[in-house]
Parts: sequence; C-alpha cells; structure tokens
Amino acid sequence: MRREDGWMNIMEAEVLVVGGGPVGLSLAGDLGWRGRRAVLLEQGDGRIVQAKMDGVGIRTMEFCRRWGIVNDVESSAYNRRYPQDNVYLTALNGYELGRQAMPAMADDRPPPESPQKRERCPQNMFDPVLQRFAASQPGVELRYGHRLLSFQQDADGVTSDVQDLRTGQVSAYRTKYLVGCDGGRSTVREQLGIGMQGKGVLTHTTNVIFRCADFNGLHDKAPGYRYMFVGDAGVWATIVAINGNDQWRMSIIGNARERHDYTDEQLKQFAYRAVGKPFDLELLSVLRWTRIEQVADSYRRGRVFICGDACHLTSPTGGLGMNTGIGDAVDLSWKLAACLEGWGGESLLESYEVERRPVAHRITRFSTSNLEVMQKVPHTAMIFADGPAGDEARASVGKALGDGLRKEWFSKNMHLGNRYMDSPVVVYNEPETPEQVEREFLDAVNYRPTTRPGCRAPHVWLAEGVSSLDLFGKGFVLMAAASRRDEASTMARAAQEAGVPLVVHEMKHEGVLAAYQEPLVLVRPDGHVAWRSGTVPQDPVGLMRGVAGQ
Repeated sequence: MRREDGWMNIMEAEVLVVGGGPVGLSLAGDLGWRGRRAVLLEQGDGRIVQAKMDGVGIRTMEFCRRWGIVNDVESSAYNRRYPQDNVYLTALNGYELGRQAMPAMADDRPPPESPQKRERCPQNMFDPVLQRFAASQPGVELRYGHRLLSFQQDADGVTSDVQDLRTGQVSAYRTKYLVGCDGGRSTVREQLGIGMQGKGVLTHTTNVIFRCADFNGLHDKAPGYRYMFVGDAGVWATIVAINGNDQWRMSIIGNARERHDYTDEQLKQFAYRAVGKPFDLELLSVLRWTRIEQVADSYRRGRVFICGDACHLTSPTGGLGMNTGIGDAVDLSWKLAACLEGWGGESLLESYEVERRPVAHRITRFSTSNLEVMQKVPHTAMIFADGPAGDEARASVGKALGDGLRKEWFSKNMHLGNRYMDSPVVVYNEPETPEQVEREFLDAVNYRPTTRPGCRAPHVWLAEGVSSLDLFGKGFVLMAAASRRDEASTMARAAQEAGVPLVVHEMKHEGVLAAYQEPLVLVRPDGHVAWRSGTVPQDPVGLMRGVAGQ
C-alpha cells in the first residue's frame, strides 16, 4: 500500500526485510507462505557472481520440502552425477594422502531420520530458486536496487528511509517489524548498536572461480568434489567442483596476520601449484574475504531484529553458515506471523534470541574446530619424499586429516540436533542432568531422534511419500495417540480458548507411537516440540497461552 505524505512516498507492509541473500529470501518467502505481507530490500540486482556456499543442509532441505521447492533445488544446473569425494593430496599430479568417499548427489539417499538429504546447489543456483519462491507468494515484494538509509521505531512500528539507487528517490516505509538479513557488515545491527564477540579474525582468504573444461583430465587421481592441498607447512588451499562440470573454486586459505592482494598471474601460479603443472584456465571472479568467528551480543531491539550473518560470522568449514541463517529465519518467521495474527505474545518474540543464539555459538565453535584440524595437521617436508619414510609421513598426515575432518563430513547432529533450551515458550517438565544436555550439545555427529521438549520433532513415514514433518508449518499440531481422544479434545478446546491455532493428528500406527515416545506431543509451527506428556496438564489453557508467548 502506498500513500503520499509531504515530499516522501509512504510504503506500508507488515515486515521489512533488509538483505536479499538466501536468509532474507527465506524469511520473506516464509512470511508470505504464512499469508503475511513483507517487502524485501536488496542493494544489488540479485545476481550472484561468486558463490559463497554450495551445500544445502538436510534441515534446510526439510524447509524446502515444506515450501514445495525440493524439485527446483534438485533440478539446478549442478552436475548431480559428479563424485563428492573429499581428497587430501600434495598436488593433483603429486601424492594422494587420503580420501573420504562420498556418493554423487544422484546416488545419495535420505537417512532414516529425514525425508530429505543434503544437496549440492551453489548459491548462484540456490538464490534464484529462493527468489522464485519468495516472489511467488502473494504478499511478498522483492525490491532490488534499494538501500536502507536509517530507521526509527516506536510503540506501534518502524519507519524506515529507503533509497532507490536507480533514481535516487527516498521513500519512507512504515512496517510493524524490521529484520536485518544484511550480512556480516549489517547496517541494521550497526544502527541498533549491537556488538559482536568471539575469536575475531581467523584467516584472510582469497577465493577464485576459474573455468577449465578438462580439469580432471590434467591428472591421474579419481575425481573429487573437494581437493585439499597440503604443503610442508600444512594445508594451504582447496579446490572445489563448484558446478560439477567446468567451473572450480580455489580457496587460498591464508592466515590471520597477513592480507594479500594477489595479481591474476599470482593466482594462476597457485592453481598451477595445486595441479602440479601449468594449464589453461580462465579466471572468472576473485573474492578476498576475512574468515571470522563472532556472535552478536543480542538479536533484537524492540521491533527490530537481525538474522543470519548479521547475527553470526563463522568459518565455512562445516557448511553451516547459510543453513544456520535459514534456521534463524524460519524460527523468527512463525513468531512474527503469530504476533501479526494476534495470538502470539511478547515472550514469543523474546524466545527468538534465547533459542537461536546458543545455536550460533554451537556452530561457530564447531566450524572453527574444523579449520583448526586443517591448521594443526603435522607439518613436514617428508610428505614429498620417496620411499618408506615418505610413505609413513603421508600416511600420518592423511590419517590426521581423515580422522579430524570426519565430523565435518558427517555432522548430522549439527543440522538436526539443535535443541532449544531455556526457552520461555517451551515446557520442560522432565528431569535432565546438565551433563546429558552438554554431551548432546557438543556431539556433532550422532543424531538421536526424540520428542524431548525443545527438540526437532522426529520424521516418520505416515504413508507412502508422506512424512510426519509434512504435518507441521502453519499452526501447532498435537500428535495424540488414538487411545487419548478425550485428552486430545481437551487440548483442542484449550487451544481454541487461548486463540492458538491447533490441529490434532491421531497417531494410530506403532511406528509413529514409538517415534513420538509419549501419547501427547505438542509440535510448534517450526517443527520443534513445545511440550509432551502422558496426561493433560492441570491448566491446559495456561499451557497453550504459555507456548504462544501470551
């Protein structure tokens, strides 16, 4: 809606999303999917020259399933037949130190714990999928070439000054909420005065996208997705199959002390070193960036929130940055929608930071630990030596990398095992030891499906092609045993009195009952468990109001 007010145009919406990367697009799209009105602002034109990510995690793919865009991701231009092995070596025409075999995307299958699997879809392919999804929602507008200048908030909403970079015209936007999804150098975070804490700079790294159609014909190694190059001073670079065909991303890792501005010729020399000989390549783009570990001190000030990289900066070693940001977006989206619909309360908004900030600490710590494995690999020139001594050195370095990085390649619990603790909108009614909670928090690999409050509700097949996760999205769902119809009816009446949307799903099959562990399990719109029990609580209306933050 637009109206004239003095010399400025006044634009009205419910939520203003600042930043048009994958996190902002996910937030705007999810808000629209929930029937809310959102405007997304992006300074650029939406085209991706340098793909910063290429892995869509399993939890993110579950959200894509909810949004109906799995086929779009799977049919992207990435070569799904290309092998996904991780290879450690001195050079492609040198010694192979070790290899973690991984199936091609076309051959991979979902694990038992999910209806989906991880996908390889670089940002230059994934962003257009999210753009189409967000733009297809009736209440969403994507405005490229627009920059947020400033904002002010009051008790009823936020007024933002926005400049159209093509015309220079400044317009005022009046919204109920504003969310900064505007990256590590977030304008929104800066204007809110929110600081960031953490280890700070980890490395100054240079990424190069180059084209070489017959790259794997230059050497005698079996093809891999990620080649990791080890010198006498440790791991110095990686080359990744960015599209599984003719484009490759070389990362010159660097260190925290020195920032380099390499010439094109120097960059080619690094590529020659990695291959072990000169070859023809076309440099397509260069990105000099700083690897940082930091988490924002707060995720919110009043009606203004931050999301994604604006909240947390992490090493990409683990592939968790974007995926965690999309998790932020989904957590915040349903809470904003609930408040806009009138049934969500202040505690629901407070819970966003309480739930998501510990996840950021978890993933940044884990990602840095993966980088440290690469940095601490044994340094020895013996890896280049022929004979038994060289063989022993190569075996030692290869084992150190393989053992140390295995948790990075198989970090299922980092994607599916994020539990929300101490949330004001989750009911914790079971005894647990701090040691148990800490042990599960630190475990990156072993995901154990459970309906303990705060956990992701388990996947179980209800019928062919229908997952329990397909039940969750736009309101609360009470998973109730068929033998507990009276209790389920009581909870449904309580939800109606509290004004909270609730659907009851009757659990009839043993497999579903076993997976959900208790006869009454209340699942939130984001698919996390809010409460479970064997009996109806003494105050069911109070419980429903509590989980809605009223």
